[in-house]
Amino acid sequence: MRNQMIYQATFQTKSKQLGSALSKELHKKYGKRSVRVIEGDSVTILRGEFKGVDGKVAKVSTQKSSVAIEGVKKEKTKGDKFDVYIHTSNLVVTSLNGEDKWRISRLEGKDPRKQPKTTTNKDETKSEPVKEATKETKVVDKVKKEGDKE
Repeated sequence: MRNQMIYQATFQTKSKQLGSALSKELHKKYGKRSVRVIEGDSVTILRGEFKGVDGKVAKVSTQKSSVAIEGVKKEKTKGDKFDVYIHTSNLVVTSLNGEDKWRISRLEGKDPRKQPKTTTNKDETKSEPVKEATKETKVVDKVKKEGDKE
């Protein structure tokens, strides 16, 4: 059974194992103790060599059940630096990445399928609204063009 949960686990099971505890403030706000860690979340390391370090999650590795945090690196003897992967059980999430509205609504206990869809497209916000030509303006334009020819 242990082999199935650790070494032979499906991707979905491995993904669920990437959960980490929420800070006390977030625990009170959302009423949840833990959440799956994603890129962009701010975390604090509780155990290990880098205990007490705050940072944002840079990479998530489902195979290792660990995350790489910005600013947490080790140095090789030749001088190269590499990311240190820290297990999610040794982390506390201090702030959430709010880009995923589905995730936030699930945390708040709302049904994300019933939430109004809001799409923010950068191109739409910058461009001015285009006026649609009505039939009357098309007829007037045709009359003007015919009058210009004569």
